[in-house]
Order: sequence, then structure tokens, then C-alpha cells
Amino acid sequence: MNEIYNFLKDCDNYYLATTDGKQPRVRPFMSIKIYNDQLYILTTKDKNVSKQMHKNPKVELCAYNGDEWIRVTACVKEDDDINAKQAILDDFPKLQEMYEATDDNVETFYLENITATISSFEGKPKVIEL
Repeated sequence: MNEIYNFLKDCDNYYLATTDGKQPRVRPFMSIKIYNDQLYILTTKDKNVSKQMHKNPKVELCAYNGDEWIRVTACVKEDDDINAKQAILDDFPKLQEMYEATDDNVETFYLENITATISSFEGKPKVIEL
């Protein structure tokens, strides 16, 4: 889990893919945190990404660090724990400017059934399953 977290965190941004049922949707994300031995992300309930994850919890994350890229396939599960929200906000000052953990619109999801593949143009891909 730490290897996945560090890769995504070191990239500053990663891309989160969901589906609206008809079309894949990809957008940049920055929030990622290990909390209670789970990988967590944060968003808000009013965004389409939230609505899409509630309807279909299958997601993919992808990031590139200039040498390697990671693709993470997982399912998300909502967790309304205010401490999880605050833990993520503590790590992302930009998000603190817009959101508060006590805001009912803020929500966190953790990833489960994770398969991550780290690849490059050289060598074999490394697969991590959690």
C-alpha cells in the first residue's frame, strides 16, 4: 500500500476515471491518504465524480512520474468518518482553502480490491494486489 500511496503522492496529481454509464470520465485529483490502513480519496457530493462513484464504485487511477506510470484498479466505498476527512485535508492545504471536514458536502471514499500495475518502457510491469 505504501508503494502505491508514495507513487501517487509524489506525482502531485493523478487521474481518476469513472463512468457515467455511457461514457468514461477522467479528471485530475490530488487527494490521497493512508488512513486506518486504507487508501482514501476526498471529493464533494455535488460533483459528478461523486454521483458516478455512488452509482458504479469501480474506478481507475493513473499517474506518470516521467519514468514510470501506475494504473490502479479498485472499487471505492464511502466512509463518512469526519476524522478521515480531516486527515486528508491536513495533508492538502489547497483543499483546506475550499473545504472543511465538518461540511456535509465533503465526502471520503476508501479503495478496496486494489490491483496496481507500475510500468515503464523498460522491463516488466510490477503488479501489486491488496
